[in-house]
Amino acid sequence: MTRYKCKCCGSSYHWREAFAKFGHDDGDGQIQTLRVGHALQKAGYGISYFWWRPHNIIIMSIRKNNIEYMPIKISCYSIGYSDPIEYLPVEILEILEKEFPTPILFR
Repeated sequence: MTRYKCKCCGSSYHWREAFAKFGHDDGDGQIQTLRVGHALQKAGYGISYFWWRPHNIIIMSIRKNNIEYMPIKISCYSIGYSDPIEYLPVEILEILEKEFPTPILFR
């Protein structure tokens, strides 16, 4: 995962950190989970968050049209630890990559 560092505050981040227990500098950096969730909400998804104290706020649930995309019901994946690239559907990954392309920094 490519991480970028903010020139102003020194935090490093990637949209995938919104799904990671130890993301956004383990909760000490500039947490952007709500911004990532908002991008999915604009696309019509319902989002639920979980504050994994004292770590990071993570996206815990994604649903749309009565379909639950996350949490997943496969035991080989663990929310907060597994890479979301491995379990999120392509249509959700495309939204996130379009909204937060690799070279973009959170502001």
